[in-house]
Order: sequence, then structure tokens, then C-alpha cells
Amino acid sequence: MTVAADCQPTRPLATFLDAVTNRTLFLRPEDSPVFALPYSRARQALDDLDASTARRFERDMKVAQQLRKQAAKLNNIGINSGSDLLTVKTKQLRERAEKLEDAAVSAHREKSAGAIRLANRGTHAKVLITLDDATVETPDGMLLFKTGKRHICQGDRIVLLGRNGVGKSRFVDLIRNAIAEPDTVPNVKVTPSTVLGYSDQALAGISGDDTPLALVSHRYDVGEQRARSLLAGAGVVIEMQEKKIGVLSGGQKARLMMLALRLANPNFYLLDEPTNHLDIDGQEALEAELLEHQASCLLASHDRSFIRAIGNRFWLIDKRKLTEVEDPEDFFRSVAETAG
Repeated sequence: MTVAADCQPTRPLATFLDAVTNRTLFLRPEDSPVFALPYSRARQALDDLDASTARRFERDMKVAQQLRKQAAKLNNIGINSGSDLLTVKTKQLRERAEKLEDAAVSAHREKSAGAIRLANRGTHAKVLITLDDATVETPDGMLLFKTGKRHICQGDRIVLLGRNGVGKSRFVDLIRNAIAEPDTVPNVKVTPSTVLGYSDQALAGISGDDTPLALVSHRYDVGEQRARSLLAGAGVVIEMQEKKIGVLSGGQKARLMMLALRLANPNFYLLDEPTNHLDIDGQEALEAELLEHQASCLLASHDRSFIRAIGNRFWLIDKRKLTEVEDPEDFFRSVAETAG
């Protein structure tokens, strides 16, 4: 049996749960619905149940409101006419309305972990980054692969594919360094208007010794009240805003990192395993933001659902070469066959 609470499983885990379970229990303060279904189908069934409950609640409240209006009208007539019968009828209508209101069950509202919002300042440049057979190496200088001649253009959402150890993170570092210090990385040309939004899988962009409030207010020159509001909206509650970032949960750190990316107002995102610490809702929100803002990005991820949803170009690192492929499916199949 799957047990799901407010802290939802990440999507790769959800895929695993779908394969190995046939019952799902959702833990809630008021009740805990259980479905004889694997996680994803159970989640849809739960959404349908909540929607049905919401419709019934709305209908009951509407009927109760109508009864109260009728009661008020009869009460006025009864007072003016001195009719005891209308007074009794008024009382009965009010009692019916009260019973409906007492029995009505409002739809469950999931406590939000915080909104994920991104920004895209845009650029007039068509080509953001040009790679002219750049070399990607290990820290000790061993060749991992060569890029060939490649361009990253505005609107590209490029996913890096490759097995562990082929150099995806090293390539991400190379691009980051080229943007941070233009003309210092051989054979990589960056358009001057490129503004980077970067997040690595260790969330190194947010210091564990800092506080969320200090990070937002000082790094991005945001007033304290505005910073507190932004943090609360991102899922960092008031009592955690002046504690060390190091004590935050992985999910809170990830959402804080997403807030930092938004405030940087970039036009190019460089993301290394961005969904690692996000729950399903957070991953879906990140997807929606990247797509809605038509953000240009280069990302590495093991999350197949995220890759399929986000990517419009796919670069495969294999046999010390970087090549462009039509889609990620052949790579996914080869990984599955090797694992099998």
C-alpha cells in the first residue's frame, strides 16, 4: 500500500509506486481516503472526489442561502400580518438551512508548500551561446568529450542526455564559467546580453550560513517587508525566515533557490537536476513556469517526465562526443536495457 501525505512523493518515486502498489491511502487531518489503485490513478480519483465534494458543498450552500432568504421574506410578512403560522414556517426554514450548513462538507484544500515563480527578462539576441568544438575535461585535465559546433538560441530548452560520469555536470560548469567570465573559456562565445539563472543539484547558490531573509533582502536589494512576503509565498514560513538556511528542509531550500532565480530575472537558465528536492506539485509548477515564460535553458535531469515535458532539443553525450538527437526515447530504452 502507498501512504501519501501533504509532503508528496517526488515524481520518479511516483512512477515506482505505480509499478509496485495497488492501494493508496492519503493522510489528511479530517479524514484519510483510501483507494484500491496505484498512486497516480488514486491521485486522480482523489481529485475527482474533491471536485465532487466541492460541487455538493456549493449546491448545499446555495440551497441554504435560498432557504434563509425565504425565511426572511416570510418573517417580514408574518410580523406585518401577525400570523403565527408564518412565524412557525420561518423557524422551520431557518432550521432546515442550519442543518444543511452544519452537514455540508467543504472540499479539502491542500496546504501549499509555496508557489514557484520564474522570470524571463528577454533579449533581442537570437543566439545566446556559441560552442566551437569546445573541450570538456575532468578537473585533472582528462578529456570527457568535445562539443562540436553548436548554438544555444533564444527559446531553446535543451536537455543534456548521457549516462552517469560522461560529463554532464562538467559541461554545465563550463557554460556557467563562460557566462560568469566572458572570453575566458576557449571556444565558447556568450552574447553580452545573456543573464544567467543557475541552480546546481547541491543548491550551492544559497549559503547554509545565511538566513532566507538576509539572502533575499541583501542579495536582491529588496525591502524587509517585501522580502518576508516573497519568502512566505515561496513556502518559507515567518518563523523560518531568520533561521540558518542550513536547517531548512530540502524542499524549502529548493523553493528558496527557485525564488532566488526569479529575483535574478535571468534570460537563460542553467539547471542541474532542478527537480531533485521538489515534490510533484513543485515539479509541475517549475515545468509550467519554464513553458509559460518561454525560458531559454540548458538542463540535466534524471526525471524522464520532466525531460519529456520541458525539452524541445536534446543533446546526447556518448563516446566522447556531443550529438543532437530527435528525442530522448532511444536513450531511455538503452538505459533500461542495460539495467535489465
